[in-house]
Amino acid sequence: MPIEFKGQPTRATGAIAIVVARFNETITGNLLRGAVETLKASGYTSQDIHVAWVPGAWEVPLIAQKFARSGRFAAVITLAAVIRGETTHDQYINQQVSQSLGQISLETNLPVLFGVLTCQSVEQAIHRSGGRVGNKGSDCAKAALEMIDLIAQLETDAASVA
Repeated sequence: MPIEFKGQPTRATGAIAIVVARFNETITGNLLRGAVETLKASGYTSQDIHVAWVPGAWEVPLIAQKFARSGRFAAVITLAAVIRGETTHDQYINQQVSQSLGQISLETNLPVLFGVLTCQSVEQAIHRSGGRVGNKGSDCAKAALEMIDLIAQLETDAASVA
């Protein structure tokens, strides 16, 4: 049987940063609520959760990078809503934000969770921020907790083998 590693959200520890975009705040506020409720249900307190509001999705990566590089957080959750309009503007925002967040995670060795909704309509965004499709903020919080524990397991295992 192979040796398996699987993060357990209930064992995660360490402060968590959340970067949330103010643009489309009715949507992003629901994402934030879902993330915070999930973290608190897992035993986190308000003092463990640090939230920074930014103007829009474009500004999310810079603040996520500052949080990730600070050494104070076990994970960074990013929340925004980019909704397609009459132009292709959304595609440029989505591509750059997603690439930047992935790069930040790899460069800092820290989970940076992608809770940026990339929807075709406001209705889709509503459904993904607590409507009939769930809450992406909550999903990201669960994933953050799982990744924190998984990384801790891998670091412990690597230390015991060395």
